[in-house]
Amino acid sequence: MKRIIGLDYGSVTVGVAISDALGFTAQGIEVIRRKQENKLRQTLARIEELIATYEIGQIVVGYPKHLNNTVGERAIKSEEFAEKLRQRTGLEVILWDERLTTVAVHQVLDQGGLNYQEKALVVDKLAAVLILQGYLDRLAFMKKEENNHE
Repeated sequence: MKRIIGLDYGSVTVGVAISDALGFTAQGIEVIRRKQENKLRQTLARIEELIATYEIGQIVVGYPKHLNNTVGERAIKSEEFAEKLRQRTGLEVILWDERLTTVAVHQVLDQGGLNYQEKALVVDKLAAVLILQGYLDRLAFMKKEENNHE
């Protein structure tokens, strides 16, 4: 089984997480930073390097819909980013609902007593972990349901 990469796409950062070889757990590996939002060449090149290094077979991109389930500017930018990834890598790209992910990350970090600068260094990576772990948990649930119906 190939690994899955999870991405938290932000205006100037992309948090990155990868699954373990069996697809059970997500681990944060890095945050890719860029100077401007629309300068994606180096970001996409780095993601392609990670895909090759970790033998990735699928990409999951956080999809920041509004709480009322509508699609706003950030979600549209995530859709565009996902399409660029599809075109460049040829891999399946899943948009995964990430509502409340950032809120959950901040709650965890607040409990850890980190200051603002410390939080800023890890928030995107942890958001990527939560996005990917949510997707992995859903896959595991669906597989279990499938096995129960056989």
